[in-house]
Amino acid sequence: MVKPRVLILRGPGTNCDEETAFAFEKAGARAARVHINRLLENQRLLEEYQILCIPGGFSYGDDIAAGKILANRIAHHLSEAWQAFHEAGKLILGICNGFQVLLKAGMLLPQEGPMGPPATLAWNDSGRFEDRWTRLKVVGNRCVFLQGLDELYLPVAHAEGKFVARDQATLEHLDEGGYLVLRYRKSDGSSCEDWSKPIPYPDNPNGSMANVAGVCDGSGRIFGLMPHPERHIDPTQHPRWTRGEAGPTGDGMYIFLNAVRFFS
Repeated sequence: MVKPRVLILRGPGTNCDEETAFAFEKAGARAARVHINRLLENQRLLEEYQILCIPGGFSYGDDIAAGKILANRIAHHLSEAWQAFHEAGKLILGICNGFQVLLKAGMLLPQEGPMGPPATLAWNDSGRFEDRWTRLKVVGNRCVFLQGLDELYLPVAHAEGKFVARDQATLEHLDEGGYLVLRYRKSDGSSCEDWSKPIPYPDNPNGSMANVAGVCDGSGRIFGLMPHPERHIDPTQHPRWTRGEAGPTGDGMYIFLNAVRFFS
């Protein structure tokens, strides 16, 4: 099988690019870390890859807002190349800071006229950086990266991860449209009767509306999530693996495997 090629887009402040590249390669892909300036110099580089990933970190120091500067550079200088990449049937993944970039660049959710993106990621309700493990529920079956998955256990590490829709009507539209594909769930394993109501902190670590932890576009081929799948690709990365609570594979690994399998 020919290995799909992955472009890991990095910039000043990106710090999860090596781990993300390792995860993709362990899943069977060929990954290359490419600086945003190289892509701006030669946008046709995208044509050589099948998967584009914006990893976690603090791009441009999160000045103005998390991911905002990198989002502006993409929106103003790479939108046509980005659109062509997507229309070619390829995959795009944004992790943590990458999720922030996708939303703020308007590359993830449908926009209505000049009003801009229908949702953003704001400061955590706790008012501080949250670094903890979270239990997650997969909703629907649209997203390519989440095929065959029901629940995940992944760490988060962010200060601006609260998913906020423009208004309640917009939130309901996104929910009904199947865009809100990954939700924080209760750590005690009990079911959530109404996903529209935020569960208590710290199970919902940032106060996200509708407990949203990840979003996909209408095609299911662009996916952004706040948790870090690259930090749980091996059973020994589970915080209680010595107690026998880890599975045979780290939960995050399945996201990368699904991306690679899409091209098999």
